Amino acid sequence: MAATKLNELAKTIRSKNAGVDKITFDIIFRDRANYERVKRTRVLTRESMATLYRIAPERISDFVEYDPGYAIKFTIYRLRPSGSAGDGDIFGAQQYAPLLELEVPA
Repeated sequence: MAATKLNELAKTIRSKNAGVDKITFDIIFRDRANYERVKRTRVLTRESMATLYRIAPERISDFVEYDPGYAIKFTIYRLRPSGSAGDGDIFGAQQYAPLLELEVPA
């Protein structure tokens, strides 16, 4: 089995506002097999997300693997409050794009 892009394994990849000072990311899988594959490869970890988003690990407030829902969720602190001057994404809905092409090893 070859590497596969995350967007081919997950049914939902999204980002959204999580209050005034945070953005949350959800990666949800249809089945246990793909969820477990991603967990096993450790391609989605607090550290790998800090690297992918080029942020300090301290900016990630939460990182959760939720087995019953086949979901991985993480939340980052914004650099400036939602809607303030200089905020380029008031709803946080445009931040998930780097996750789509993430390669998941077999």
